[in-house]
Amino acid sequence: MDALLKNCTLCPVECGANRLAGVGACGVSSLRIAKYYLHPFEEPCISHKNGSGTIFFSGCNLRCVFCQNYEVSRAKRGKEITPDALADIFKELEDMGAENISLVTPSHLTPYLIRAFELYKPKIPVVYNTGSYEKVDTLKRIDPFVDIYLPDMKFYSPVLSKRYLGKENYFDIASEAIAFMANAKPLIMTNEGKMLSGCVVRHLVMPLCTGDSKALIKWFNAYLPPSSYLSLMSQYTPFGDIEGYKELSRPVTAREYDGVVQTALDLGLENRLFLQERKSSGEQYIPTWDF
Repeated sequence: MDALLKNCTLCPVECGANRLAGVGACGVSSLRIAKYYLHPFEEPCISHKNGSGTIFFSGCNLRCVFCQNYEVSRAKRGKEITPDALADIFKELEDMGAENISLVTPSHLTPYLIRAFELYKPKIPVVYNTGSYEKVDTLKRIDPFVDIYLPDMKFYSPVLSKRYLGKENYFDIASEAIAFMANAKPLIMTNEGKMLSGCVVRHLVMPLCTGDSKALIKWFNAYLPPSSYLSLMSQYTPFGDIEGYKELSRPVTAREYDGVVQTALDLGLENRLFLQERKSSGEQYIPTWDF
């Protein structure tokens, strides 16, 4: 574990930081969490009946100006814990009736996560919930412990990626990572509609970005296996550090969202599609942080 953190190249930033002594580009050195609880607002196959046992990790290698978890992604929130304590959290969420263990923004903490899984492997599915700016080599390290991949695909355009994420090469990196995730696990769904294994690719529809959304849907249809699902989210809420980004000062309109959905339907994706109600937009759906 120490070797991976001493000269950190776990993510595509490859900052080379000694995270045993200080923080990397992700903003953290050690294992830190901001919250864990039963989260009822994921896709139906993920939250299912009791909710997803969601753990929010501090830090992120992206700099999304509109991040709804801004305080956590910028490492302004979080409590340092040990891998042993994380293993205990896995057990606690299981005892609470969680449908799965969902790791939110975990890639920069891979060595700590592997240690926790070596101490305790949950008896319920493990979900890897990521912004997808990932190295396939790092995904291969954690893959033996993961059952379900839940990656975001944010932007197709390098111009939009640079403006909103600070990463011009986002699509090039994310498309390779998501292709790995979509092919890594077989689709296993119970008769009641609970996912036990598989991949759901999420895409948040953004104001004035419908052309980019449609390009991503066409990419999804052309390059990912038919076992993968697509989740089109309408929940964008003006948040984060968006001063100077006037176009992000409003939610998406019904016309914008419906036009993106229609592209997916025109491509015949209706049986592989999760949609979101318009009322899903709002700050009431953004978690309050415990640490």
